[in-house]
Parts: sequence; structure tokens; C-alpha cells
Amino acid sequence: MRNILPFRVRRETLPDFETLVRPHLDHLYRLAYRFCGHRQDAEDLVQDLLVKLYPRRNEIAKVEKLRPWLVTILYRMFIDGTRRKARSRLELIDDETKFYESIASADERPEQSLAREQRMAQIQAAFEQLSDNHRTLLTLHDIEGYRLAELEEMLAVPLGTLKSRIHRARARMRELLNEVADGAA
Repeated sequence: MRNILPFRVRRETLPDFETLVRPHLDHLYRLAYRFCGHRQDAEDLVQDLLVKLYPRRNEIAKVEKLRPWLVTILYRMFIDGTRRKARSRLELIDDETKFYESIASADERPEQSLAREQRMAQIQAAFEQLSDNHRTLLTLHDIEGYRLAELEEMLAVPLGTLKSRIHRARARMRELLNEVADGAA
């Protein structure tokens, strides 16, 4: 029987794309969700990333630190997308809600639980009011734990600029938290 392909592809020479990327999918989705604010948009962003990267699987296999590299591409794709359309509101995803619920101890009193839930709602309301840039920086640095050196490389922004932007983002978050708290009182 004659081979229909003009050349023979040996599977062992091509890296397994799924093996390379699968360990990072949850992290990429979580970031995409925080960037986009909607499940469908986050899923589309991650899917677009995977479609874009699949033809480059040989290059991916050679990347030393794959997760920051993937996050950089995801972030740039998000920025490109926001230039094309307006962003939508940020909402908590189920995993985050479960995380916050798991913080409460079993012996927490109802008034403590209520106070915690109200504080989480205030934090979420303030976070939603941040600018896209502030929200992105706080997500990457304070929530996801990326170091400044990693952010400098991922975002292609000088270290001093990153430090001042994070400082301004935190200051703005404090202002918004005070406004939300004053409005609730």
C-alpha cells in the first residue's frame, strides 16, 4: 500500500504538545479569567493561545521556563483583544468562591462568617473598579505571586516602572476599599 503523505513523519521526533502544555492549562485559564472577566472569553483566549502555539510545538519543547513564556503570550493576546473590543465586568469564578469559603474555620460563628463574606464582597467590588492595568498587575504580582523580575521580562516593562505602577495600583485599591467600606456603613 502506498503512503499518501509525501514524507514520513516519525512521531518520536515531534514533542507531544499536550504533555508540554497540560500542566499549565489551569493556571492559564485562571489568569485568562481574571484578565477577561467572563468564562467564555477566558476559554476563548486560552483556546486561541493553544491554536496559535500548536504549530510551534517544536519551539515550545525548547523553552526552558515554559509557564512564564506561556503567560507572556497569553497576556499579549489579551492586550491585543482589548484593543479590539471593550472589556466586560469581572466576576468571581466558582473555584475562587470555594477557596474563600474554605478559609472559614468549622467553629466560625455566624456573625464572623457574615463579616468575612461582607469583606470579600467589598474587596471584589473594589477590585472590579480598578483600571485594566492595575487589575492586571495586582493579579500577576499579588495574587499569582510572580516576582518583579519575572514581570519585567513578561510585560517588557522596566523594573522601576513596575515598582511604581504596583505601588499606585495598591494605593488605588486602598482608596477604593475605603470608599466601598464608607458606602456600606
